[in-house]
Amino acid sequence: MAESLVETRIRQQKHYESKPFPAVISPSSAIPAPSLPLFTQTISNHKRYLDSLLHDSGAVLFRGFPVNSADEFNDVVEAFGFDELPYVGGAAPRTSVVGRVFTANESPPDQKIPFHHEMAQVPEFPSKLFFYCEIEPKSGGETPIVLSHVVYERMREKHPEFVQRLEEHGLLYVRVLGEEDDPSSPIGRGWKSTFLTQDKNVAEERAAKLGMKLEWTEDGAKTTMGPIPGIKYDESRNRKVWFNSMVAAYTGWEDKRNDPRKAVTFGDGKPLPADIVHDCLRILEEECVAVPWQRGDVLLIDNWAVLHSRRPFDPPRRVLASLCK
Repeated sequence: MAESLVETRIRQQKHYESKPFPAVISPSSAIPAPSLPLFTQTISNHKRYLDSLLHDSGAVLFRGFPVNSADEFNDVVEAFGFDELPYVGGAAPRTSVVGRVFTANESPPDQKIPFHHEMAQVPEFPSKLFFYCEIEPKSGGETPIVLSHVVYERMREKHPEFVQRLEEHGLLYVRVLGEEDDPSSPIGRGWKSTFLTQDKNVAEERAAKLGMKLEWTEDGAKTTMGPIPGIKYDESRNRKVWFNSMVAAYTGWEDKRNDPRKAVTFGDGKPLPADIVHDCLRILEEECVAVPWQRGDVLLIDNWAVLHSRRPFDPPRRVLASLCK
């Protein structure tokens, strides 16, 4: 244990196999005035300990440290030394803020963002992601997290035939994009910012690189991704994980262009049974942990182990994010 960090407990934590979820780290009371440089130095010095804590718990909440701005959050992310992952192929409307930091999904506050692994619908996804609370919500707005292998085990127990089909066929994701971003939609990223280009030829090249089929429409584009696995094997922990955006797409990929029931199907194109998708949503809600944000909180998530979501909130709320390879 690092001398300037302590593991603490919070009311919302759960325990799986006697490990806390999430792990919570705060400054040691032995440090009278924790500073940002001391925090970033401690991260660098105790990287191995923090990596193993993340591996054991799946998520680590850093609470009580003096992280007061997007710039300072960027310093914290840099201190971990993970490589950056550019946000190519993702669906959420986001804005770059500083360095490796951008806004979390900017969809309207009354909308719930369903559980998903970050960018599970594209082949190159982040292995880790950071969230930072710059302005805590007046109410609501938590980022609930849930352990993916627990969801897989419960689904396999309850719906073995469905899980077998999912393992055999994978999933197909379909999304219709406008040209420009539509901030009123949770999946409102236009094709230009999805592929980080104004040029249709470059967009086609980038789509092909992601293994994505891109068709041009009158006022935008249609992307088809897959079939890609709905369940993955987490080699570092020797277990299967519920690594997909099935519930998110089926219950949340809805706007004037997209019908969520068509947004995700089995890999062979057959529709998913609505009752089982909704049962999966119920399991996700039962198993999740939702910690109310406090200003300055930094949440580090292992994207291989954990799904996350966002609850509706009363503004103001500003949560920033950073993705790592």
